[in-house]
Amino acid sequence: MLASATAQKNAPIQRIDPTFWWVGMKNPKLQLLVHGTGIGSSKVSLKYDGVTLDGVQTLENPNYLLVNLTIGPATKPGQLALEFKGKKTVRYNYELRARTTPQDPTKVQGVTTADFIYLLMPDRFANGDPKNDYIKGMKAPAAARDSMYSRHGGDLKGIADHFGYLKELGVTAIWPTPVVENDQPKASYHGYALTDFYAVDRRYGTNADYVAFVQQAHQQGLKVVHDVVLNHMGTQGYLVQDAPAKDWFHQWPAFTRSNFRDAAFNDPYVSGYDRKQFGEGWFDTTMADLNQSNPLVSTYLIQNFIWWVEYTGLDAYRVDTYTYSDRKFLMDWGKAVLEEYPKLGMFAETWVQGTQQQAYFARNVLPEIDGFKSNMPSVLDFQSQYAINEALTKDAGWTEGISKLYYTLQADWLYEDAMRNVVFLDNHDMSRFYSVIGEDFAKYKMGLAWLLTTRGIPQLYYGTEVLMKNYSNPDGKVREDFPGGWAGDKKNLFMNRTGQEAEAFNYVSKLANYRKTHPALHAGKYQHFIPNDGIYTYFRYSDAGTVMVMMNSNKDEKSVDMARFAERLNGFSSGTEVTTGAAVADLKSVKLPGRTAWVVELQK
Repeated sequence: MLASATAQKNAPIQRIDPTFWWVGMKNPKLQLLVHGTGIGSSKVSLKYDGVTLDGVQTLENPNYLLVNLTIGPATKPGQLALEFKGKKTVRYNYELRARTTPQDPTKVQGVTTADFIYLLMPDRFANGDPKNDYIKGMKAPAAARDSMYSRHGGDLKGIADHFGYLKELGVTAIWPTPVVENDQPKASYHGYALTDFYAVDRRYGTNADYVAFVQQAHQQGLKVVHDVVLNHMGTQGYLVQDAPAKDWFHQWPAFTRSNFRDAAFNDPYVSGYDRKQFGEGWFDTTMADLNQSNPLVSTYLIQNFIWWVEYTGLDAYRVDTYTYSDRKFLMDWGKAVLEEYPKLGMFAETWVQGTQQQAYFARNVLPEIDGFKSNMPSVLDFQSQYAINEALTKDAGWTEGISKLYYTLQADWLYEDAMRNVVFLDNHDMSRFYSVIGEDFAKYKMGLAWLLTTRGIPQLYYGTEVLMKNYSNPDGKVREDFPGGWAGDKKNLFMNRTGQEAEAFNYVSKLANYRKTHPALHAGKYQHFIPNDGIYTYFRYSDAGTVMVMMNSNKDEKSVDMARFAERLNGFSSGTEVTTGAAVADLKSVKLPGRTAWVVELQK
């Protein structure tokens, strides 16, 4: 229960969103959404130095009232007494807090190319507090590990208990799938059908637990990426069950699912029906599609995502289903959040086809198209993910196989800065990388070498470092519990790793920690050479040093004439392969084993 603001006992006000606010924000305007039986007929008054009541707005549903305020720059923190006069008078003390983020350098740090992001599902990672495995009153109150679609009991404490494991791996930032309340009767474990914009799911912990989690992560040198959903919400949420107005959600005569065709947004020949179905169709029967073209909904969402940053000090937002949202709203949302927090990291899910389509949703060099010019700093780079998978599963050709990597990065000219893109091998919606490559350990090491040396910000899906595997049909197969996250697990890969599981972990840890301390790999320039004979060679270089990466996609060893790399090798006489420590004494000609990636630190 949120206890940030108080009303008289038995008052008709059930809640006010945002649940509290701060003085000293750059935008002085605040829209309060008041919810309570019959509250819409009330007259509102207040008396607080520095706060002006700009007016109220009734909605279609009489159980809501919008109260618009201006909070002056000299306003002091305190309890803002709001008075609602209806059949009876209700006084509500709304809390105005002092900001902490501007003064604290450990908060809102952003994410950069120096980071290594670890994506995990809190429910499936580790159970640190068995007491929250059953929460009375929730629609799916109990954990049931024998069910693919039920809660399994993982929580915030479980993640925090393994901060040491993540640091050993070389991780610098943690991205949990959404931690906000998902009080849905089925499949609520994944977090993408939120039912309360202002509450952490009690099966993970409390709001205070989440604030402490972020603080503890920062104390351990780890950043926190907060996963957010702008496009939709769970149908069991109070905003759906007792909607402020019909136009807060996209309405259809009968349930209509999105066609999931993002190209409809910028197709010059698109039909109106296709565009409408993509942007306004529902993601699923349990996910109500928010009408962000309604300015009241837009303001509600913008305020909410400013609220989470100020409240917790989180470092970055990963934006789910970004491409489905109203395009004007996306520009307004990005502008408002980044104006308040210019250091905040933001990257968006852009599960699209084609680099030009992906670049359309990022800051790019393209002209404004139909009024849309993206201000999203970074995107999840699905195009390079497609490319690395093809590089490791198809034979090399003119554009196929490992050549796909070259042509994908060649199109980086479309972005304002492709170095900000988040690169990855798989995620919670995809078949696991180790399965896709046929459980071939040599290819596994090639993929990880690419991930941790290519341009961009690398992201690893939990368990990839210990060879977790499976296919995404159904999705639950790639969302299995991390072995050792629960008391009594037969296997504990947090503590006891042997064989290839240990070798995989050590390989990732070696490269990730090397990357962390070698600026050429995270801040250096990138230069690559057109793949030749199934071999792709690229360099990361800066004043701090040069690293050469050579990827041989062939089964067999290949001799490589290094003369064509002279512009990068000039001045270097030898090198050391980072993962093995082996010397590369001759840079004029090398024999590169099949299915191998060398990461070579060059020496003069």
